[in-house]
Amino acid sequence: MNDAESRVLAEAIARRRTFAIISHPDAGKTTLTEKLLLYGGAIHLAGSVKARRAARHVTSDWMELERQRGISVTSSVLQFEYLGYQVNLLDTPGHADFSEDTYRTLIAADSAVMLLDNRRGVEQRTRQLFDVCKMRRMPIFSFVNKCDRPGGNPLQLVSDVEADLGIGIHPVTWPILTGSGFVGVADRRRREVLVFDRNADHGATLTKTTRLPLDSSTLVDMLGADTMATVRDELDLLDMAGLPWDEAAILDGTLSPMFFGSALTNFGVEPFLHDFLEFAPGPLPREADDRTVKPTDEEFTGFVFKIQANMDPRHRDRIAFVRICSGKFDAGMNVTLARTGKTMRLSQPQQFLARERVEIEEAWPGDVIGLHDRGTLRVSDSISTSGEVVFTGIPRFAPQHFARISGSDPLRRKHLDTGLRQLAEEGAVQVFYQDSIVGPVPIVGAVGMLQFDVLLSRLEGEYGVPAKLEPLPFRHARWVRGPDEKIEQLAEGRARMRLYDAKGASILLFEDDWALRHTLNDAQGLEFLEAAP
Repeated sequence: MNDAESRVLAEAIARRRTFAIISHPDAGKTTLTEKLLLYGGAIHLAGSVKARRAARHVTSDWMELERQRGISVTSSVLQFEYLGYQVNLLDTPGHADFSEDTYRTLIAADSAVMLLDNRRGVEQRTRQLFDVCKMRRMPIFSFVNKCDRPGGNPLQLVSDVEADLGIGIHPVTWPILTGSGFVGVADRRRREVLVFDRNADHGATLTKTTRLPLDSSTLVDMLGADTMATVRDELDLLDMAGLPWDEAAILDGTLSPMFFGSALTNFGVEPFLHDFLEFAPGPLPREADDRTVKPTDEEFTGFVFKIQANMDPRHRDRIAFVRICSGKFDAGMNVTLARTGKTMRLSQPQQFLARERVEIEEAWPGDVIGLHDRGTLRVSDSISTSGEVVFTGIPRFAPQHFARISGSDPLRRKHLDTGLRQLAEEGAVQVFYQDSIVGPVPIVGAVGMLQFDVLLSRLEGEYGVPAKLEPLPFRHARWVRGPDEKIEQLAEGRARMRLYDAKGASILLFEDDWALRHTLNDAQGLEFLEAAP
């Protein structure tokens, strides 16, 4: 790579921002995502999450099931340009039952936006996802949402978040509250106040903002002397007792810049987006088996963090989502799949705005591209020019709920098998098989029960196979290696069942903790694994 090419690569990297939003369910994550798209110019009219008969649904919830239920059940990739930045927004399901999808998507992000409810503060799901980000020392920006309704004291909320999560907080904007509610924010860095106009369209279009210096006498006329005296007192307290701005601590994940706003009304969204893009990190180095891959490395590298079947039901497509980690991507380039050592040509690459897509000719570190796949790629696969790079840290999960599945129409058994295979490759569920005199009986496993609802809905809607589930009483699964006769003997014990995965590997299911511990302690000459080998 010559100096000119290195310069182009460095400039492209500096423009990339790839992040995910984490929150507890109902904190307003999908609404905030929609408003970031609105202010980023990717859409011109924001949709509603709750109203099923609204004129427009939210962009990120593209599945029919998501639109019916008003929840996100799969992660979406949303890409747009704004203020000279190429933004890769990875929208994730908030519900714990879809943890697999969320955790893998977080691995593909360089930073996270932690969304908090102004009344509830840190909730259980937020805490779980924060811990995942903390382990990776990922920079975290906080957005306190729903300030348009009465909430807790902002000073107390800052203190509670610091105590609960063990992270420092530096408020960048501060809410201005009057008798009529949330009217604006104070921008501490610029020493200005942003006063918002209330839209008649309930936040569907951009909100007009009046920006004035903090010491402007006009603010007293607009908001009242008492309101401005309270705001100035609170800002003085933050300046004296709060944590100072520290870019190194932000990038290290130990200090979180905090913003206040309302995704529903758009208040505070634009100043947050401006500052986030300025201070969030660009593409970060990634750990591989034998080295650290830097985004500026000349060799093209990337990994698959998600596979999605039937984004276009008319064409039964299968898209592998690849996070580019280093080097330049060119359409049609040849790469090597590390798992198999085979070469593959990456033709017709795409970028996304949820289901909408556009073909691209090139991409850079930090970007997420979609590749048409006929079953070659799997989640966690590494691809590179040399084929020698294998990325680490991509999580695998053992299911905790199990059920036999059968189709209502025996003549559509092949369609059921196809649907189960493709949805398993996507990671929607895990599929195992139990020996029987009539042949292998499919058993599905999931981390959360809602995954079963999604499975049945998608089998019927995408594959034309109405199916039913028979729940099984097992709660733990372990892949097991060793002599077949020993495995069979174990399977005959109480509260156990033997299954096989799609590759023929043996799995033992256990009904409870006692059965699992007893087996692990007493079994000799066998190796037990929590995830597929």
